[in-house]
Amino acid sequence: MTQIVGKRTWRDTGRPFPYVLMYHSVAVHQRDPYLVTVDPHRFDQQLRWLRDNGLRGVSMRELLLARHAGEARGLVGLTFDDGYADFARNVVPALRRHGCTGTVFVIAGRIGGDNEWDPAGPRKRLMTADEVREVAAAGVEIGSHGLLHQHMSYLDGDELVAEAVESRDLLRELTGQDVAGFCYPYGDVDQRVVDTVAAAGYEYGCAIWRSEVSGPLALPRTYVGDRDGALRLRAKHLRHRLTGLR
Repeated sequence: MTQIVGKRTWRDTGRPFPYVLMYHSVAVHQRDPYLVTVDPHRFDQQLRWLRDNGLRGVSMRELLLARHAGEARGLVGLTFDDGYADFARNVVPALRRHGCTGTVFVIAGRIGGDNEWDPAGPRKRLMTADEVREVAAAGVEIGSHGLLHQHMSYLDGDELVAEAVESRDLLRELTGQDVAGFCYPYGDVDQRVVDTVAAAGYEYGCAIWRSEVSGPLALPRTYVGDRDGALRLRAKHLRHRLTGLR
């Protein structure tokens, strides 16, 4: 299997970070206190904007393999945190319509549950095991979002290893596919966490913000929300092009 990031295959010094968009839920909604939900119609518009501007949304694995081969021009990573059930219902059909792929980061210990870590928000159902298998079979990359959606830097060594290793094992068993990527809940990542994820065998990691540990195992991403129409998407893309260097 081709390694997609790492010291031997990703010489990234001085190069821009890949452009990666961060989504969570795509559903019709009335209340969204954590700003994690995009209306399906708005999401369709956002994918159309990418296409109209010569960009194509792809999974992280596809993006990083293309980057390693020098063929990533025009590609944008599409990532979806938490593994909400609306991913199977709303996101996968939209990706197909627009010729895109994506990566969904699943919380391995909460499959079939809900977003109980968001106490002030409406309950959102997470994908069941069958739904995770279905989206994986449809060509969606499955990544790990840990076991229980915890702040990784708060955990002791054994808990940290469980979040990285056990979640990967569970998702591999569920889908029958490799799990190359880890996404840090809350964007909470430090060097100890990165080292644990690296030791667990992940090939890349997704964070939120840039930090002192930013790199292939803690890639910064650009948040996309329901308010992001064409002008805001253009501004975010331009900001990345101007400030994407390390």
